[in-house]
Amino acid sequence: MKQRQRNYITEATRRTIFDSLRVGKWFWAGRLDDAEFLSRIFDLASLPSSDSRHADMSGDVWRHRLINPEDWPDDWVFSDDRLDLMHGPDETFLKFLCEMVHPVVRDEADVDDMVASFNRYLASDGYRLAVGETMSGRRIFIAELALAGADGALADARRIADALSSSHVAAQITRMRANIVPDASLAIGSSKEFVESLCKGILDARRVPRTGKEDFPGLVSLTREALSLKVNPKSDATLRSMLGALGTITNSIAELRGQVGTGHGGAPETSAPPAGVARLAVNVAVALGVFLWETHEASADNHDSA
Repeated sequence: MKQRQRNYITEATRRTIFDSLRVGKWFWAGRLDDAEFLSRIFDLASLPSSDSRHADMSGDVWRHRLINPEDWPDDWVFSDDRLDLMHGPDETFLKFLCEMVHPVVRDEADVDDMVASFNRYLASDGYRLAVGETMSGRRIFIAELALAGADGALADARRIADALSSSHVAAQITRMRANIVPDASLAIGSSKEFVESLCKGILDARRVPRTGKEDFPGLVSLTREALSLKVNPKSDATLRSMLGALGTITNSIAELRGQVGTGHGGAPETSAPPAGVARLAVNVAVALGVFLWETHEASADNHDSA
């Protein structure tokens, strides 16, 4: 029997959110019909029918919610075992919440109240909905682990992307943040790419030649040298320890990406890393990238004022 993965969002939290929707003014599918909404998350044609007249779940929804809407109550979706929103993976449950406030589904006027309500209940389980990107000026929400300090670090990272005028780096930041929960491997792979891009930007700004064949640790080491961040006997113990840790962090990100991140074909039995591991990799990568960039900026400013 397949082992069910561990969920961090409890049944109590899920029931509370569903109960709030039952008694509130927001219909879960928004302006869409049931089938249109659910098809954004599930492949209804691959789920079984509970009605012998149909081959799959898409036929059930068509008959009992579109043709005969009185057959099933509006809240049927919360307890249907095929969708398993009450006990299924956190990623699916969170995707369901995010889709409820997607611009295609919901009027902007209701979004703030809905997100605030969801986040109030999700907080006890360590998750929240946050803006991941915009579409035609409308916010698209993602689910993320709610850890202290994350917003400030990501804001610093986006400032660097702006300084580089790099849509590529901005896209990496979006991928890191947006995929921590739904695709931890992609988030880990993107965190390594983010540091690589910043190192290349620093080296190019300082006109330091690159062969283009440097591996990740080598690229970070070359950047450290360009910034005069070298471990040497003259450094005090604290600085020497910190700079030595940069090498350890670099190697760890590279190894983690190789083991469970995107970019290398993993073994068939490789399991997806937990979202917490992805969050750690993203936070470490952002901290390292911001440190290197701010060191670059500070030394460039000092050089200009000399």
